Amino acid sequence: MKNGMIECSVCHSKLVSPSTKSVSRAYDRHRDKVSSKQRALNILLVGGDCVLVGLQPILVFMSKVDGKFKFSPISVNFLTEAVKVLFAIVMLLIQARRQKVGEKPLLSISTFVQAARSNVLLAVPAFLYAINNYLKFIMQLYFNPATVKMLSNLKVLVIAVLLKIVMKRRFSIIQWEALALLLIGISINQLRSLPEGTTALGLPVTTGAYMYTLIFVTVPSMASVFNEYAMKSQYDTSIYLQNLFLYGYGAIFNFLGILVTVIFKGPSSFDILEGHSKATMLLICNNAAQGILSSFFFKYADTILKKYSSTVATIFTGIASALLFGHTLTINFMLGISVVFISMHQFFSPLSKVKEDQQNGVLERVDVQDNNRSRESFINMTAGANEETSHRVATDERQPLLPI
Repeated sequence: MKNGMIECSVCHSKLVSPSTKSVSRAYDRHRDKVSSKQRALNILLVGGDCVLVGLQPILVFMSKVDGKFKFSPISVNFLTEAVKVLFAIVMLLIQARRQKVGEKPLLSISTFVQAARSNVLLAVPAFLYAINNYLKFIMQLYFNPATVKMLSNLKVLVIAVLLKIVMKRRFSIIQWEALALLLIGISINQLRSLPEGTTALGLPVTTGAYMYTLIFVTVPSMASVFNEYAMKSQYDTSIYLQNLFLYGYGAIFNFLGILVTVIFKGPSSFDILEGHSKATMLLICNNAAQGILSSFFFKYADTILKKYSSTVATIFTGIASALLFGHTLTINFMLGISVVFISMHQFFSPLSKVKEDQQNGVLERVDVQDNNRSRESFINMTAGANEETSHRVATDERQPLLPI
């Protein structure tokens, strides 16, 4: 791609590169015309995500000994990334064996190098995820599992704003109101949720906790949006190859974190298996499965669905933490959960998409007219326009930006 143009590898003619706005339009049309198979996939993704995300705070809480972690949280994150890298390699080998004759080999050096260059943007969410995964353990020192789960739901609003800015996604007024309801529900649950009389990093616990909460919300939100953008912008690349790059970057960043820990705490902290137990091994497996499942959300669904599915896990986390650890399910928690579920139903209700669909139709007609004018102007002013108009579009080039 050069100067906003894509050159055909066969006839070397040039076509206009799809912009972020066109990708967003293609996704909107894809979302409105999903097949029953795609809906079934979404249900499976949501169901699996609810179980894995719901278990994550429970396993982190079980890993604590006397209110502290006997292991290095960075070591858990490194081992998690290592497991995901191993999974990506195995799936790549399986996918390569199932390739048809004539297809470009997945495991060739040229394919790998080209894909690595095209997906270098995955290093950004990998770095942000490395920070976020460490913050998950820090948050557990201040809040109980149910509260941590509710706080993570604040990411939905930040993600919606980032999606609108970065990927030009559109949301109806009803959907924005649903996100406002979500914040209200979370706020209800957070009343009187902080312990009193303790400090963190020399600050009152409320100040430290709010600082961590701010970072805990913004960092993973940015990571999710950049991850979805990187995955969808290189849609032709195998998801397992993209995962290999994403998890590889994540393993590198977490290993660098281990080296920094060794510098400050001494060589003894280099033992990444020190202090681990059965609970931490389960936590590693759960985190790895959760990360792998998330990649399918970003590739084939969307970030909003991923985060809203995580809110469904809140009630599971609250009930499980109450049964296992004796945490009280307050009236604030029950009211907050009720408002959150109303918000989720409102956001995905067909009623919330009626005006949006009508607006999309008007916008698409305007876009078509603008594109036609731009194309006519481009043909008249560009010397190589004849080459573009004579380009024969192959069957696969007529497919939408996203599969239906």
